[in-house]
Formats: sequence, C-alpha cells, structure tokens
Amino acid sequence: MTAWPLRHLVLRTPRLELRPDDDEGLFELAELAKAGVHDPAEMPFYVPWTDTLADDGGMGMVQHFWGQRAKLAAKDWAISLIARHEGTAIGVQEIGARDFGVLREVNTGSWIGLAHQGRGFGTEMRVAVLQFAFDHLGAAIARSAAWQGNHASNRVSEKLGYVHDGTLAAAPRGERLEHVRLRLDAADFARPEWNVAVEGLAESVRLLTS
Repeated sequence: MTAWPLRHLVLRTPRLELRPDDDEGLFELAELAKAGVHDPAEMPFYVPWTDTLADDGGMGMVQHFWGQRAKLAAKDWAISLIARHEGTAIGVQEIGARDFGVLREVNTGSWIGLAHQGRGFGTEMRVAVLQFAFDHLGAAIARSAAWQGNHASNRVSEKLGYVHDGTLAAAPRGERLEHVRLRLDAADFARPEWNVAVEGLAESVRLLTS
C-alpha cells in the first residue's frame, strides 16, 4: 500500500471525472463557492459554511477538507471528491462511513456551483458514488439528508430510489427547519443505463473496508 492510496482513485461517468480533493483543487473550489452555491436567502446545508465565505475567503472551507483528510481512518472516513466537467471543477461529492466493515452503510452529500446547476450533474455525481459504494465497496445501505424545502436534492433522491427515514430538527441560521433523513437499500437503487468506471480501486478498497 502506498502512503496515500486515495490519490490513485478516479470515478468516471459519461460527463464527469471525480477525484479525491487535493490542495490545488481546493483552491479552485473556494473560488467556485465564492461565485455562488445557492440563493443567499436560503441555507441548504446543515452547517452554514457558505455564510463565512465573504469574511474568510474560503479558508474555513479549505481547513474543513484538510481536517477530513488528516483524520481519515478505516473505521471513520469521509472522502470529498472534486467533480470536474471538461476539466473544470463544478462541485463536490462526499461519501463517508463509520464502522463500515460491520455496518456496510455510507453517507453522501454534495454541492454544485450555481453556474453548473440545472444540468443533471447532481444526479450523475450521486450515481457515481452509489455505484462505487454498492458495487465496489460492498455497501448495503446509503443514507443522505436534505431540508424539507430543498426540492432539487429531494427530487434526485426520489428518482434514485431513496425513501424517507424520519426527520431531524436543526437551526443553521437560528430558525427551526426539518432535515429529512433518506435511506437507499442496494436492492432498491434505480440504476441508469451506464456504469461508473473506477481506477485505483484495489488500494482504496483495502483502506476503506478493513
């Protein structure tokens, strides 16, 4: 095993390439995020990280990704995959798990820059990591979540076969909102006609599933 096996991991879809974050990619993401991720009047994230972009220039965001990398371990891991379309970073697709070797469950989350929304990239990114999890890591369940009013995210989940699994109240901007928990069992995954192509698989599987 190499010192950082994830540097070889690549997921390819019909239009996108997803790779684990690196420093140059993070600086590109910071600029993308500063150009806009969502309507400022709304907050689609459980942690309102976009509210600090104007003050810190994205430093907090970059530090978050560094922290994820630094604490990655077989029993508690999270990977932030930078999604690129025609070489340009368009957003992030995250996948993570705790005690995966026993539970066989993953969690996912994502965001896309405003300039790239509305083109089906969110679905393609999610399908990529779901196929990676179910077909290559051996996951049995995938979990996600979204605010009740986040119609775009909830439509993607519904289309892929997720079902509601309860709610959780939170207040990212000091106002109570309902966070809808979602669950997808491997057998219920509504698959597209294409399959994700995975490179750097063997070392990644050993790292993430042990």
